[in-house]
Amino acid sequence: MSAPLENLENQLELFVENIRQVKIIVSDFQPQGQSVLNQKINSIVQGLQEIDKLKSQVQDVHVPLEVFEYIDEGRNPQLYTKDCMEKALNKNEQVKGKIDSYRKFRAHLLEELSQVFPNETMKYRTSRGDDVNRIP
Repeated sequence: MSAPLENLENQLELFVENIRQVKIIVSDFQPQGQSVLNQKINSIVQGLQEIDKLKSQVQDVHVPLEVFEYIDEGRNPQLYTKDCMEKALNKNEQVKGKIDSYRKFRAHLLEELSQVFPNETMKYRTSRGDDVNRIP
């Protein structure tokens, strides 16, 4: 990870931890804890200011919207890349199968056409640079 992203990550972790601590303080609030609560609120404000300062360093980072959907669904966003790769491999296999089918169809079609139109098929194959001695 680059330094700006690490800085942002650290600031976000610190911010989340401060929010968690404020939640604990507020859920069991005692009047004598007011000063601690005020300190935590101030640290949250400072944390937001630090995060705001770091935004210019990470503006060129683009995150696909699907990653946020993973997070909203409670899934690990690091699995997004793995899932994308699996989808790409599956699509690659489908396309490869189609290409193989078209090649077989072309070979069969040339074989059939060469029986009906031998001269035209020979001209076609030589114009394409195909091996004319090879059957389809």
